[in-house]
Amino acid sequence: MSCVLGALRGRLIAKAKTKVPSVNQFSMPSKFGLNSLSIRLSVVTFCICVVTGLIAAMVMLDSERHSLLEAEKQTLASISNRYSQQFEKLLKQKVALAEAANGVVIKALKDTTTEFTQTKPLDVGSDMSIRTDNNYSAAFIPHDGFSERYRRIFPLTAKLWAVLAPTVRQSFFNFYMITKDQFIRISPKDWALAVESDHDFNNDVFYQVALPANNPQGKAVWTPVYYDDIWQRWMTSLIVPIYLDGEFFGATGSDYVLDELFAIFTNLSVLENGRQAMLFDASGNVLAHPQLMEAILRQQGSMNARLQSTDLLNAEVQGIIGQVIATKPAQLAAEYVDNEQKYLIDIRPIKGMNWYLGVFSAEKNMLQSYDKLKVKVFLIFIGVAFLVALLLQQLVYHIGLKRIRELMNAVRYVAKRGWSFDLPAFKKDEIGALGHAFSTMTTEINNLIAGLNQKIEEKDAAEKAANKLSKAVSFSGSGILITDDKLRIEYVNPKLCEMSGHPESFFIDQPLFNMISHEMEFLAADIEEDLKMREHWRGDILLINREQKHLWASLSISPIFQDDRTITNYVCSAQDISFVKESQKKMEQLAYFDVLTGLANRTFFKMQLRKALALSKRGHYSFALIYFDLDEFKRINDTLGHDAGDRLLIEVANRLQLRLRTEDTIARLGGDEFAVLLSGIKDREEAKSIIDTIETMLTKPIKLGSNEVIVSASIGVTLAPFDSAEEETLLKHADLAMYEAKGKGKNTSHFYTADLDLAAKERMVIENELRVAIKDNQLRLYFQPQVDIEHHKVVGFEALVRWQHPQKGMISPARFVPVAETTGQIVEIGQWVLNKACEVLAGLRAKGYGGKVSINISSRQLKDIHLCEQLRQSINQTGIDPTCLDLEITESMLMGDVEAAINQLYDIKKLGVSLAIDDFGTGYSSLSYLKRFPVDTLKIDRSFIKDIPQDHDDMEISSAIIAMAQKLNLKLVAEGVESEAQIEFLRHNHCHVIQGYYFSQPLPDDRLLDFVEQFEQQKAGV
Repeated sequence: MSCVLGALRGRLIAKAKTKVPSVNQFSMPSKFGLNSLSIRLSVVTFCICVVTGLIAAMVMLDSERHSLLEAEKQTLASISNRYSQQFEKLLKQKVALAEAANGVVIKALKDTTTEFTQTKPLDVGSDMSIRTDNNYSAAFIPHDGFSERYRRIFPLTAKLWAVLAPTVRQSFFNFYMITKDQFIRISPKDWALAVESDHDFNNDVFYQVALPANNPQGKAVWTPVYYDDIWQRWMTSLIVPIYLDGEFFGATGSDYVLDELFAIFTNLSVLENGRQAMLFDASGNVLAHPQLMEAILRQQGSMNARLQSTDLLNAEVQGIIGQVIATKPAQLAAEYVDNEQKYLIDIRPIKGMNWYLGVFSAEKNMLQSYDKLKVKVFLIFIGVAFLVALLLQQLVYHIGLKRIRELMNAVRYVAKRGWSFDLPAFKKDEIGALGHAFSTMTTEINNLIAGLNQKIEEKDAAEKAANKLSKAVSFSGSGILITDDKLRIEYVNPKLCEMSGHPESFFIDQPLFNMISHEMEFLAADIEEDLKMREHWRGDILLINREQKHLWASLSISPIFQDDRTITNYVCSAQDISFVKESQKKMEQLAYFDVLTGLANRTFFKMQLRKALALSKRGHYSFALIYFDLDEFKRINDTLGHDAGDRLLIEVANRLQLRLRTEDTIARLGGDEFAVLLSGIKDREEAKSIIDTIETMLTKPIKLGSNEVIVSASIGVTLAPFDSAEEETLLKHADLAMYEAKGKGKNTSHFYTADLDLAAKERMVIENELRVAIKDNQLRLYFQPQVDIEHHKVVGFEALVRWQHPQKGMISPARFVPVAETTGQIVEIGQWVLNKACEVLAGLRAKGYGGKVSINISSRQLKDIHLCEQLRQSINQTGIDPTCLDLEITESMLMGDVEAAINQLYDIKKLGVSLAIDDFGTGYSSLSYLKRFPVDTLKIDRSFIKDIPQDHDDMEISSAIIAMAQKLNLKLVAEGVESEAQIEFLRHNHCHVIQGYYFSQPLPDDRLLDFVEQFEQQKAGV
């Protein structure tokens, strides 16, 4: 800094001592050539006129182009409306013909007065079917469907078809009747003669649409386009049901072959001025298109296969068609690009059939005249600009430039007489003011030199102040460093080098975050975010140290601003607080651990108990709570002294720590009273084996100085959550059980039996009633919405099972799911949930909803080797997209046989189904295992969300889970969100998908679409 100031001072002094040049030293050219202002102004004026003219021409041409496009849109709308009406009229004629033919058939079937004789014998063929044919039609029926009734129907329909078929086939490809007994009469006769004897018409789309379940009103209905492998053609059928005396008997039908549709549509697809038309159905499959007809007709399929031609269309056209299908507008005008050409399209629905007609036109066809006009307009505007520029140049010269030359000659004349002079008088305008300004310039130059000397003196004083500040930073008792605006270190003071043990070269030109220890690297993102949002950061952090010791520092980062509020540097101050942290650690040790034995104290034990109860309430965790105290401890204390009693307590604590598991919590509650939380204890037998170990361990002799004593304990046991799910109740149960053990003579253990008996009876009742509930369909499926708060969109639902008991009402899954897990009924319930959720998802997708549905999978289901096959069957039966299905598993389910779990998960992933880990953070999985599991999503457990923002620890844990998931490229869902503050916290930490009561409680399936619609309306309102 001092070097820079010295150099500046030297330059200023040198400039001040330099002799001011006289005017005689300047030379003024008499001719300027291309540098003349006259020529420059002419060129600039011409350019301005050209640019202005071009802009005006572009605005005019753009308006003309817009008018042409609007006119074309109106023309397309008129054409599409006219052709859609023509098409609808044609369809109405065909429906009227089909219904009339159906009426004739019904009337003939009801007429029992006329007898008909079969001219040919009805023989049973080798394939156990009866077939007849004549010149007009053929009939077929399997032998097991034949009855006396059909002895009359065979000749009756043969005569009817001789009359009706020629008329109907003028408008259709064929004419046929199918009955519920698998009888068919058809013209032409190929189908009846070629059909296999075991063919089931109930599986054919042209018969299914007539069934009462699918057509309760008994109206004429068109089928979707499908493939007929006997005719080997794509077609759609017009089906009219037959009801005799109010009972469904069958249907008449006529097929409309796609080839014939193309023949009719060809007349529409080539329109004037290059306009064209296309036809597609409600599934987005193109039925007719002038460029795609051959590709459509080349497709083949199996019997009843639906036409799939969506992929033949341009992606933008597919998007427009998807919008039409989703919104079903009366008319839609849109634009799209195909093969680098822009098109306009107008789409209208075809009434009477779930089809849409679109008329489209290439933009280049309508803009040919516009391109010619554009060239002419640009040439005209350039010519006009040239003339305007010439006129403006002459005007500027005579008004201003001529007078400026006169001023220049006057200045050249008077300059030879020194700096102080008066110019000749000029007019009182801008040019006259210029002459007066030049005369005052010399005075200002003299004043400037005097001011420079004063500034140099001020700079010297500033340099001395800067030296003081530099020394204050260097000798500061706090570690100081300065970074650039990108947080790269430019300066460190000696104190920071002393604190870290690293030389100055270790820090210079390194990122600031390199000095943070690896354990706290996750804070880097938070620090950068705070600096962007609040422009400063302060907190405790662990810094790197050359001796690999923990160096806790209180770090403060503040910006250095320029006058325009631009940040040029950051200054960081670090103070060593390792001693404070060590003191805090010791205070925590005193607060949560027993000073004598080193075991947890009562406060810490209750904290662990609350956590264990929270886990158990979610049905994923069980444990045993043990209370015991040492028998006759007071006697030993009184006889051998308190020091011996203390050594006895220490020895008992050491033995407990050696014999019990690391996951168990051991505490000394006071005096000789101990408590143990045995984690993962499912039943009394598991607890009993560990209690026996404790009893055996305590009975071994203990050496207390020269004395040897044997102690025993009275042990009380209660199991959670079986005995109770409440903290105080469990403590009370364990205490009562311990006193019961003492009452039995000490040196023994006792379980809290009353609540265990009650719980066993309740589980038995639930087990028996649950079997009835599954059989009687008492289970219900509710769905809780999952909302993307960033885009304000419902992205999915989580399926939740409920039990609607006929007498007890709605039963929570927390009561019956653990019983179902134990008894194995969970597999049957899980299969029901899977099938039901897939059915609901299929219904939602059919109505235009594009989100996902999440399903919880139990541990028994995950271990079931048939799970993948059950998933595949449910997906195939409902026809859903497997990528829209999420399976949720818990961390604890993945433990045990890890390799088997991984293989099962990968088999599920092959189906296209997504995987999510539910209640993440509450289990005990290894992060190395998490990396191996093919999961897509982590669901943050509600226990970490519910106390936000009050609980700082929950906020830190949730932030860590979110950061970890982002590093692993996993999606995130936060559960149990119930407040705006929780939403803001999650949004700030970039967790955007949430579920909870803030938006909605779980809903029945019939209210899901209403919720989505209301949510979208709220978004529109916002």
